[in-house]
Amino acid sequence: MRSISLHLRRALAVLGLAGIAAAAPLHAAETWPDRPVRLIVPYPAGGGVDFAARLIASDLSKQTGQNFIVENRTGAAGTIGAQAVVQSTADGNTVLFASPAEVLVSRIAGQKTSYDAGKDLQPVTLAGETPLAVVVNPAVPARTLAELVALARKDPSAISYGTPGTGSTMQFAGEALNLAAGIKMLHVPYRGAAPAIADLLGNQIPVAIVGVPPLVAHHKSGKLRILAVTGSQRIAALPDVPTVAEELGVADYRYTNWFGVYVPGNTPAAVGDRLAALIHASVHRDAIKAQLAEQGVEPIGNTTPEFVRFLAGEKARYETVQRKSGIQMD
Repeated sequence: MRSISLHLRRALAVLGLAGIAAAAPLHAAETWPDRPVRLIVPYPAGGGVDFAARLIASDLSKQTGQNFIVENRTGAAGTIGAQAVVQSTADGNTVLFASPAEVLVSRIAGQKTSYDAGKDLQPVTLAGETPLAVVVNPAVPARTLAELVALARKDPSAISYGTPGTGSTMQFAGEALNLAAGIKMLHVPYRGAAPAIADLLGNQIPVAIVGVPPLVAHHKSGKLRILAVTGSQRIAALPDVPTVAEELGVADYRYTNWFGVYVPGNTPAAVGDRLAALIHASVHRDAIKAQLAEQGVEPIGNTTPEFVRFLAGEKARYETVQRKSGIQMD
């Protein structure tokens, strides 16, 4: 009897420990965040990613009563910021607010990183996305994308396009445009969008493919001319500007600069789910939606499974372009 009782007590103890272990993630989600949360942005302050991150962080602070502090950790095409999150404790208190570059595109383009984004970073939600723009200096005799393509076909060496860098989302969009249109615009990489736009304004390059937000004012003033946006639909900020897909009749052309939220691998799933729900509430709040729309950003805030499926589709798309174009980072 004593033996049976001992075995029973041991079994109950094991079950009790299992119950505690099972309840731990749920408890973590209920109490999270219990201290300030760092939101790592791997780009400088003032850019599109930083703008969206600060807008959302402010609202998350109001929702939770805890400070969400944006921290800009720049360098190495965004991978330094991503590495900082990978090396942090997996408790949801360090969050990565990322673009495609540091979690997907740079690796496909051959950049060596000290982390594997697919294993070391845990997707949470797609906060939003904004299309890129195919933009020209007004001196270029093309008022539509079709006319630009015709110029490039007539003289392949005459048209070059600038982007924020080799292996950037923008270069992939440019090479995908080359493939879709059967042209060979020469890629000119810059160290960021600002110098590319400066040279475009100075007519040092005829074409650029960059994010929409810094271009809207230049387009409306006539200093630059946006020929097309690269998303699947037109945007409220530029309702008269067509998509590349419309102009070329290529239904599957779609390249955007999206804002994904990640936590370190092995963060309790319940914490990730709570963060995803909070961000969904933030980006769909009317005041925030309006501010995002002014920058050409479409709010999304999907579930983690939806984000994972989205990432799989993006990976396949970028790998196809890399294979056909040979994009390679040094």
